[in-house]
Amino acid sequence: MTSTTPANLSGETALPATIGGVAGAPTAARAARLVARVTGGADSAPIRMTAPFTGLPITTIPQATDADVRAAFATARTAQHEWAARPVAQRQRFLVRLHDLILARQAEALDLVQVEAGKARLDAFDEVSAAALVAAYYGKHSAKILAPKRAAGVIPVLTKAGELRHPKGVVGIISPWNYPVALTAMDVFPALAAGNAVVQKPDNQTALSALWLQELASEAGLPDGLWQVVLGRGSQVGPALLEECDYLCFTGSTPTGKDLATQIAARLTSYSLELGGKNPMIVLPDADVAKAATGAVTACFSSAGQLCVSVERIYVHESVRDEFTRAFVARTAALKLGGELGFGPQMGSLTSPSQLETVSAHVEDARAKGARVLTGGRARADLGPLFYEPTVLTDVTPDMVPFAQETFGPVVSIYGYTDVTDAIQRANDTAFGLNASVWSRNGRAGWEVAARLKAGTVNVNEGYAATFGSVGVPMGGMKDSGVGRRNGAEGLLKYTEAQSIAVQRGPALRPPRRVPGGVWARLMTSSMKLLRHLPWR
Repeated sequence: MTSTTPANLSGETALPATIGGVAGAPTAARAARLVARVTGGADSAPIRMTAPFTGLPITTIPQATDADVRAAFATARTAQHEWAARPVAQRQRFLVRLHDLILARQAEALDLVQVEAGKARLDAFDEVSAAALVAAYYGKHSAKILAPKRAAGVIPVLTKAGELRHPKGVVGIISPWNYPVALTAMDVFPALAAGNAVVQKPDNQTALSALWLQELASEAGLPDGLWQVVLGRGSQVGPALLEECDYLCFTGSTPTGKDLATQIAARLTSYSLELGGKNPMIVLPDADVAKAATGAVTACFSSAGQLCVSVERIYVHESVRDEFTRAFVARTAALKLGGELGFGPQMGSLTSPSQLETVSAHVEDARAKGARVLTGGRARADLGPLFYEPTVLTDVTPDMVPFAQETFGPVVSIYGYTDVTDAIQRANDTAFGLNASVWSRNGRAGWEVAARLKAGTVNVNEGYAATFGSVGVPMGGMKDSGVGRRNGAEGLLKYTEAQSIAVQRGPALRPPRRVPGGVWARLMTSSMKLLRHLPWR
């Protein structure tokens, strides 16, 4: 396992005044300007956030009160009326400008995401690219998706029917710490494109990254007040957010998602939830083993495994299991760990002490009960407070914690199989259904296996990025992995209310006064039999 040590941990040279004590990071003054964008917090004590790479302070951030959140919704609601009245084409042009700014200013985001989340820079770039792709997609397709639709009326020619889409109003968005730029974009951009306002509560740990994107949106022409950012613990600001929003979008743990769904259901307010996963990968016997092993490294250890769609279980056909395991372990052991702002290190650190505790506990539980650690399996305090080596386990059994529980860290277990149907059943034998991966030289065979997996997204000969980056198709979970979808047309239409309008010409849809009901019913029955054969029905 190779590694790099950040200069700020060596104690040999003085560091510039950068956030988190990370060399080359943005200055404290830059962080303060972003924090100034937060709504509320003047009446509560701010909290200090620290950098995963170093454990040193990033900045202090204000915490909103209940009144602050309600005031943010009031401001957003006022701004939303004018925004919704604008033609969709204008909202599209805003997103296109934002797309260009994201790409032009990406270095700022890469620095912030690395400092706040502890990612390797290439993983941080995944966030930038996802945000740009989402802005481009909705900047191009929103008008078509939201356009009024014609529909067949009950009586051809005499009944004109159609469908309109209206914005929900003010969308409440609760964003996680692990992908602060990408998931902010995936949820906020379509909400705005649909004509809504947004009140977002990003996680405290990665608030600056979300605020950076909000700042760029303002520069791209988003009206003041339309996108409000509030910060605070869920127990402090959650009730106001749930009571004020016209739609709730949440990404986080399954227990929290279920609790939020229970609360908001009482208001008959709709919602979408992307929750946890225990994502499988199936290596078919005809797979290119070298490519599958390389792909598995990315699928398992991007963002140090702190990715909802990352792979935690690998099922490999026994005919190639030994070859795959050797190749995968060798590639994993060669990963370069480090906490510097650059494209050198291939994996960064975990983001919080609680994540380190969870990862360590899962590995130690498996090890104590007989699992073998093929590589990794230890924290790396020599690199920083939250580093943990990418870890490959085998001989993991159902009584071990990482067998079924989501680890959400750089830990994966390898299992063998001899029958593909058995592998599919084992892959599906989980409460979760978020993402899956299939590897085969035969694309059709891979597709057929993918179609049998109970997961919202499945990638063939890729771990997660193919569906994650294909923003024109929906992304979301089955079973305990969530409700609803982001991306694609569904990711936009969920933020709207459908309205049907029908205009009736000529006779009413009831029998004339002198026509007996029985005669009318027989006439309509004959008509419906004929109408069924019309091509537009």
